[in-house]
Amino acid sequence: MRHVATTLITSLLQLAACVGSTVPDAPDAAMSEHDAPAPDAAIEFPAPRIPEPTGTCPELVSGNLIFAPAGMPPRRVRIELSPEPIAAGPLILYWHATGSFTFEPAYALGDTIGAITDAGGVIAAPHSDPTAGIFEWFLVNQSPKLDDFLIADEIVACLVQAQRIDARRIHSMGFSAGALQTTAMSYLRASYIASVATYSGGVPPQFMPVISEPANKLAAMIFHGGPGDVTRGVDFQSASVTYEAMLDAAGHFTLMCDHGKGHAIPRDAAPSITAFFEAHPFGAWPSPYEDGLPGAFPMYCVP
Repeated sequence: MRHVATTLITSLLQLAACVGSTVPDAPDAAMSEHDAPAPDAAIEFPAPRIPEPTGTCPELVSGNLIFAPAGMPPRRVRIELSPEPIAAGPLILYWHATGSFTFEPAYALGDTIGAITDAGGVIAAPHSDPTAGIFEWFLVNQSPKLDDFLIADEIVACLVQAQRIDARRIHSMGFSAGALQTTAMSYLRASYIASVATYSGGVPPQFMPVISEPANKLAAMIFHGGPGDVTRGVDFQSASVTYEAMLDAAGHFTLMCDHGKGHAIPRDAAPSITAFFEAHPFGAWPSPYEDGLPGAFPMYCVP
């Protein structure tokens, strides 16, 4: 079973490397000319490249909303936001685990959800497509379909168009299969993802990916549960360590957090994740945490 699962995650991320080259020809191709940098420009602090909506955007209220990007079936997305626009705050795209559901952000983020939305932020948790397969997200099932990335693009596009989020504060996080999807987002959507947090995600050592926007030195808060963080034959400790090493080698900022609780979401992590996202908007380099972490961060987190 371990061999099968390791082969699965390896194939998933090799597939991500292959399809990544198609991304600029998908929704990003619809963005305005002034949003894209000049081809030969030297970019020290890049601007995020925000896609345009490809379908009709829903009325933005809390609840299960229907987003309908061109080229794929409409998809439900669980949205949490303030009833009245207070300010353009952050967006957190949350991808749930296999066998879980869109209530998972309430467990993973707890009371911080209210603080995020009260400050103008948005939590968006896509429902998985029932045809994706056992692991919830298409890419995690070795499928070439980009639907999960296209729904992320449409969420981002609609929220930016409505001026409900800050385009420099778009983040992704998830647990298990959702953390693998988040890992893939950090490579294939580096054009707008500012920073990520993975609960038991990562990559196997065989994978050699290329980030789609290398000028964006994104930041990653990487959680794993130690030697006991193994499920369906996948060693998430090893996968997380490899993910950290690959990002470090490419000049990105990483924060490794071994909570030692096996394959689980550490309930004490949410305040630190929201602080991490706040400190790492798009283009924030060098990291403000290079010289140390805020005192309230868990002791098991090490830069």
